[in-house]
Amino acid sequence: MKYELILLDADGTLFDYTKAEAYALEETYKFFKIPYQAAELDKYRQINNQIWLDYEQGKIDNLSLRTVRFEQLFAGRNLKLDLDYFSDVYLDFLGEAGFILDGAEEVCRYLAEKCRLVIVTNGITTVQQKRLQKSPLKNYIFAMVTSEEAGCSKPNKKIFAYTFNKIAYTGKEKTLMVGDSLSSDIQGGYNFGIDTCWYNPQGQSKQSGLQPTYEIRHLRELVDLL
Repeated sequence: MKYELILLDADGTLFDYTKAEAYALEETYKFFKIPYQAAELDKYRQINNQIWLDYEQGKIDNLSLRTVRFEQLFAGRNLKLDLDYFSDVYLDFLGEAGFILDGAEEVCRYLAEKCRLVIVTNGITTVQQKRLQKSPLKNYIFAMVTSEEAGCSKPNKKIFAYTFNKIAYTGKEKTLMVGDSLSSDIQGGYNFGIDTCWYNPQGQSKQSGLQPTYEIRHLRELVDLL
């Protein structure tokens, strides 16, 4: 195999974040006895997606995003909530949701026999660690690095430098970054000077003009590719 180290994004690449997010939000609403409808999830996702893009671009920090998204979600509503507590409960439920995508365990099992697998994620440390431990992927992942731990987020190349330092590795030419986001995973890998593989299950167009080294529609394609 050409690669000795494969860096893997977490949410949307290995973990089913769509399912986890829906589970966590509904359970948190139940916990606080707030009426829940599908429209709440749609509104939250729109807000949350923009806030995570702002985080990638350094417009908001890791601590602020935890509550700002709920401030926006409940703006104009007569709800007396401690948003810090609401966020903590939400993150606890999110951490329980170790749902993985189809093929993730199979692919990680295969690759772990041939190289080191390291998760590099912009997600919150406690949540990602808990989800990993609740999933079968824990048996195959060599290490995990979060943006909170590294002090910077993808696509900043510093998070990749931090990862290399953490695992005492230097072989950029033998490293591949795999992820579903062009703006964070693929751009980040490009910034750091390593090969990239865009996991693109929906067949989205490359609007940014960024050209990944590889592109796949299903995780199992990694086995044939590598």
